[in-house]
Amino acid sequence: MSSLKLFQDKSIRSYWDELEEQWYFSVIDVVGALTDSLNPRDYWFKIKKREKISGIELSTICRQLKLQAPDGKLRETDCANVKGLFRIIQSIPSPKAEPFKLWLSQVGYDRLLEIENPELAQERMKELYEQKGYPREWIDKRIRGIAIRQNLTDEWKVRGMKEERDYAILTAEISKAAFGLTPSEYKELKGLEKKSQNLRDHMTDLELIFTMLGERVTTEISANEKPDTFEKNRKVAKRGGNVAGFARKQTEKELGRSIISDQNFLSLPANPDQPELNSEIIN
Repeated sequence: MSSLKLFQDKSIRSYWDELEEQWYFSVIDVVGALTDSLNPRDYWFKIKKREKISGIELSTICRQLKLQAPDGKLRETDCANVKGLFRIIQSIPSPKAEPFKLWLSQVGYDRLLEIENPELAQERMKELYEQKGYPREWIDKRIRGIAIRQNLTDEWKVRGMKEERDYAILTAEISKAAFGLTPSEYKELKGLEKKSQNLRDHMTDLELIFTMLGERVTTEISANEKPDTFEKNRKVAKRGGNVAGFARKQTEKELGRSIISDQNFLSLPANPDQPELNSEIIN
């Protein structure tokens, strides 16, 4: 998100939607960055007009949001989320937009290959984490955790849980039982942005392990008991988390320290083979 906000060394105005939990960006600012137009607002108007003749209404993928203008006043402007922004970039006839178009084509091609061979998606994910500087042993646990999480959400879907809000509440139940903290509280402890930074990308090995344990046990209990209401699913989530919580406490007794920490990967070392976390164990 930060690279989008500072796009081609030009600032892009942005807005975080709390309800949708996603960023929206000023289309005019992106157009200006990709075209060097002296009047990006007029340029954007002409793009919409040209596409409309072809039967494509770009305005339908935009929202009017009040953003601060250069004069300091709030004015309504067309904004789009990341998905919409990528579609708009496809309609910008500028040499500066070509690298993005080529990149989007490559992404589309890669996804088709991954549908045919899911192992490619896993390898791509490993490469991304390696490029960010994460240690390889940590990456293996993170990838495994993603698979366990997917199994859990698939199980919840079978039990009639379809809303993101339901998943968030159930996940919070597991986390609270396992660590004594909800995900938002855990993020605050680790100094993370509540919405845009993934908590699990900043967990230590042991935190990942106990997270996996809680979610895997929850999946197993749910598959055995087949809870058919939200409240029943909530109780199952808490039970699964309790198993991880008990195991965590026993581990802490053996180690003589807390598993729960404020460690994060916000400042990764240049050499991924010698990782160090920002750290201070919280007792």
